[in-house]
Amino acid sequence: MTLIPPREPIAIVRLDDLSASVELSRALLAGGVGIVEFTLTNRKALDAVENVREHLGDHMIVGAGTVLDAESARSAILAGAQFLVTPVLAPEVIDCGRRYGVPVMCGALTPTEILSAWQAGADFIKVFPARTFGPAYIKDVLAPLPMLRLVPTGGVDAHNCRQYLEAGAYTVALGSNLVNPRKVSEGDWEGITRAASQVVSACRD
Repeated sequence: MTLIPPREPIAIVRLDDLSASVELSRALLAGGVGIVEFTLTNRKALDAVENVREHLGDHMIVGAGTVLDAESARSAILAGAQFLVTPVLAPEVIDCGRRYGVPVMCGALTPTEILSAWQAGADFIKVFPARTFGPAYIKDVLAPLPMLRLVPTGGVDAHNCRQYLEAGAYTVALGSNLVNPRKVSEGDWEGITRAASQVVSACRD
């Protein structure tokens, strides 16, 4: 299994246009972000997974997000996804990931959902939307459940990611606060690299 390293931020790419997925990934990598997730909300997401694996496969960990069912999970794995992410508790996606030896980051929010995802075999728990309760919630959940790898997502940015990590989060995932749609559409790769560098510095310092 590909293991997502602790404290290594994950870039969530949820864009209408993925034609520059390789350039975007290079820009993220230049800033120190080596894990990227392309969400299946875009029908070209699996093409992006394939392209980035082909061009940067030795340097980046590439996953598929918003995976809702076993069929989508299998398609993502066949396209080269090295990890799967769900926005909700989705046991069939966990089962598919385990069958193929691909880690699954399962979405959950309440303590019951979080524990259920772990008991179902999820490798990581995506606490979503994290902005609902903030970093203190991560600390509170981990107090009775310290064995969990929690990955807060939703509202995470360079200013609060360190707080989530200090609260016990395994790592964090960032969407538009890192992969800014305007910067991507303008081809502002230097801006993306700077944003990535800021997030990495905040997470590691």
